[in-house]
Amino acid sequence: MTEDNQLNAKDLKDFDNICEECKKEEETVFQNLVLTGYKLCKSCRISKTIFPI
Repeated sequence: MTEDNQLNAKDLKDFDNICEECKKEEETVFQNLVLTGYKLCKSCRISKTIFPI
């Protein structure tokens, strides 16, 4: 197997389910990462939608 096909620790950090805003570990972080491209939990995503500043 080549090095291109193997995941390293930096790549796996993107899938750690920790919200970038509140730093809580939630299952919805990965779901929002797939849908929107941002690592936000459900509550932070709603608050960013209502108060975008």
